[in-house]
Amino acid sequence: MSERRFFRSTSNRMIAGVCGGIAEYFNWDPSMVRIVYSLLTLFTAFAGGIVYVILWIVVPQR
Repeated sequence: MSERRFFRSTSNRMIAGVCGGIAEYFNWDPSMVRIVYSLLTLFTAFAGGIVYVILWIVVPQR
């Protein structure tokens, strides 16, 4: 049984590869993940920026 793990992407990255890693993990389009993440960040008073930095630090790179 293979274990699926979440990594930051090295091929689909704009800043740190967090959104690209989410897209690869769920097999989604990276552009759509970035758009949705940006909109959520704007509508939550930029709390998404803090979450992004935390994920950047915690999630290992592939």
